[in-house]
Amino acid sequence: MSLDAGAILVVDDEPAIRRLLRSTLGVHDYRVLEAATVAEALERLARDRIDLVILDLGLPDADGLEVIRKLRPDSAVPVIVLSSRDDERGKVEALDAGADDYVTKPFGVEELVARIRAALRHRVQAQGGKPVFQQDGLSVDLVHRRISRDGVAIKLSPKEYEILQQLVIHAGKVLTHRHLLRAVWGTENDDDVVYLRVYIRQLRGKLEADPARPALILTEPGVGYRLQVSG
Repeated sequence: MSLDAGAILVVDDEPAIRRLLRSTLGVHDYRVLEAATVAEALERLARDRIDLVILDLGLPDADGLEVIRKLRPDSAVPVIVLSSRDDERGKVEALDAGADDYVTKPFGVEELVARIRAALRHRVQAQGGKPVFQQDGLSVDLVHRRISRDGVAIKLSPKEYEILQQLVIHAGKVLTHRHLLRAVWGTENDDDVVYLRVYIRQLRGKLEADPARPALILTEPGVGYRLQVSG
């Protein structure tokens, strides 16, 4: 294991999950710390240098959301939530509270590792990286407001651009419907989600190689959207 490997705090009350993640993440040179309760997690976060948190919402002493709420005022450390399949409301609440991503239980190990890499990249970007996105022939330069595919300029409407701007700034992170509505329209009215879907469809028509099978702007059902980043 490399000496500068990232430290990941796994917060889950299931010993089997912690063992699996300790073994899997260790193979990828991450140093794994563990907590089984909200109290243990907050103690670890106060005491140790943590680069990323993997957080179960269903903890025995309190709601896992408490970890995010306590953490966010003073820390930008990435948080990936572990969520049960039917806990859609919990996912949305966690993302709106400041979580960077969520992974559904049962989960694929390789997908989780990819999400970890994306969250850590997003943190680097938030700490001063240039808001430029390049992937699969698409180039988005928010500094100069230039969007192109394979060298051909793409023209966007003001709302399309504002949505894309949010997705690029938070590339790899799940953005909830509420986040996008608040950032672009200044509202959190769930009735306005239909307008957001229309603009997302228009963006895909302009940016995706195959709009019917999007590979860049991905839908997180019932939650929101993410701008996919390659490994």
